[in-house]
Amino acid sequence: MKKIFIISFLLVGTVFHFSACKSEEKKEAVKEESKAVSKKSTAAFSVANANNEINFTAYKTTDKVPVGGQFKKVDVLAGGEGNSVKEAINNTEFSIPVSSLFTKDAGRDYKIKKFFFGIMENTKLLSGKLSLTDVTNGVAEIKMNGITQKVPFTYTIIGKSFNMKATMNVTNWNASDALSFLNKVCIDLHRGADGVSKTWSEVGLNITSTF
Repeated sequence: MKKIFIISFLLVGTVFHFSACKSEEKKEAVKEESKAVSKKSTAAFSVANANNEINFTAYKTTDKVPVGGQFKKVDVLAGGEGNSVKEAINNTEFSIPVSSLFTKDAGRDYKIKKFFFGIMENTKLLSGKLSLTDVTNGVAEIKMNGITQKVPFTYTIIGKSFNMKATMNVTNWNASDALSFLNKVCIDLHRGADGVSKTWSEVGLNITSTF
């Protein structure tokens, strides 16, 4: 009986020891994760630390009435740092959560998220990469609806501010069905004086990063 008691005691002690080790490992992992999250870039220019404004303009009715909006969040996946604005922007890889879309109209935001992006393939995020080809031009590789396409853009750098402008046609991402679906949902709101309801496939981009 005494031997059984001793063996049981040793087993309990061993289990406790391993449990304690696992607890310590978890604590250390949490600490390391916290350090990783709280770590900020020390580069002279960092896109992640910049004030990034991602504005877009969509169009409705045959008169092409503009409807403005923006994405409130962008995450830098790779690159995005350098000793100059140009160096920081060039080769930046990013993702933009569709959930951060904002047009100052909650009802419109809901419809765009649900009936446009929501019926696409794997489009909770818009992702891509920026490449500067010369002193005024660049190319953005943008992934949407499971498709990656190149979008040419023009840009300026004034002081510590980078601004790029581009136009994308959503049909290049096989988004015609999504566009038609959105137009059906907004059929009366997108109807012009001629009685025709139209949602344009063209979308203008105006993006600024201020360091």
